Amino acid sequence: MASTKQRQRAQQARQAEKRAQRQAAKRAHRQRVWGLVAGFTVLALVAAFVIAALINNNASAAAAASACPAGVEEARDDYELADPSVAEDRTWTVTLRACSGDTEADIVLELDGQKAPQAVASFVTLAQGGYFDDTGCHRLVTEGIHVLQCGDPTFTGSGSPGYSFGPIENAPDDDVYPAGTVAMARRGGDAESMGSQFFLVYEESTIPSDDAGGYTVFGTITSGLDFVRAVADTGTADGASDGAPATPVTIEGVETQ
Repeated sequence: MASTKQRQRAQQARQAEKRAQRQAAKRAHRQRVWGLVAGFTVLALVAAFVIAALINNNASAAAAASACPAGVEEARDDYELADPSVAEDRTWTVTLRACSGDTEADIVLELDGQKAPQAVASFVTLAQGGYFDDTGCHRLVTEGIHVLQCGDPTFTGSGSPGYSFGPIENAPDDDVYPAGTVAMARRGGDAESMGSQFFLVYEESTIPSDDAGGYTVFGTITSGLDFVRAVADTGTADGASDGAPATPVTIEGVETQ
């Protein structure tokens, strides 16, 4: 089995290749546009109209190029649960490269491998295996509790990596989840139903425990909370207090260290 460092290097290589492909596509687009501009050198009035049209088209194309690509909807259910020792009893720094509309941001997380070893081991292993790449955040809650839920490649709320785990780790005794909390989602009343789905708390929320207990807190957001709040400010797609974000959110890649 590949070592953690080898998986990280492989992940970083894949992410660098994706960035290079996007940059090459943008350069090729610019070259095509300027080639068209150079070709229209007829009458001054005609050229003016052509150039104006090209500028407008270029602006539209640039906006499209900067728009957030849609996440890939597919089942990714062939992963195996990592041993808790993978968390290495330490703090992990994880960067979610996210986008929404024409905004890109790095959401930086600190994961506590000591207080939530199973959740961190699972999350880090999935991230290093590319599980979260090009996935979306399928659920936004704006009343009662304030969370953005991600980690389901099927966008249905029922997707999983092919396993579930428990028990609940590091749940708050008072049911209060401060802004910036990163916690595992699960089914109500089932402490053994955690998988890949997690939620980001963008405003302090009281989430009542159920028969199974609270929710595993395995990290905090150290940078990028403003991006999550901006997503929340746009509301849900249908205007309800619980639904898909009005402006879709895509996690383009994840880096761990």
